[in-house]
Amino acid sequence: MDYGMLDALVGYTLRRAQIRIYQDFLDALDNWSITPPRFSAMVIIANNADMKLTELAAAMGIARSGAVEVVSSLEKLGFVSRTDSSVDKRAHALALSNEGRKALHGITEAIQAHDARISARLTVAERAELRRLLGLLG
Repeated sequence: MDYGMLDALVGYTLRRAQIRIYQDFLDALDNWSITPPRFSAMVIIANNADMKLTELAAAMGIARSGAVEVVSSLEKLGFVSRTDSSVDKRAHALALSNEGRKALHGITEAIQAHDARISARLTVAERAELRRLLGLLG
C-alpha cells in the first residue's frame, strides 16, 4: 500500500502505532474491563492517598467530567471507592478497594506482558530512546 505523504508525518505514524498498541492493550485486559484511562486512574489513585477527583483529573490531563466517568466506571467494577477526605471535609477521597488492589496486581502483570510484547523488536536502549523522544512531543 502506498500511503504517499502520510508516511512522512510523525502524527500519522504515531496514530497507526497507537491503534495497534491500543487493540493489544484491550485484548490483554479484557478479563478486567480495563481501558488505558481506567488503568492510569487506578495506578495514580493507588500511589496517592486521599486524592480528590479534581487532583486525579489534573494528574491525568483530562477534564473533571472525564475523571468522574472513569471513577464511576471503576466504582461499578468494585475497584475504587469514594470516602470522606481527611484533609478537606467538603471533598471525597479516592481509594482502591481491596478488590481493586488485588485486581491491580493482575492487571499490572498483564500490562507488563503487553508492553514487552509491543516493544519486543526494540532493544532496551531503543525503548528508552523512544520514551525520551515521545516525551519531547508532549
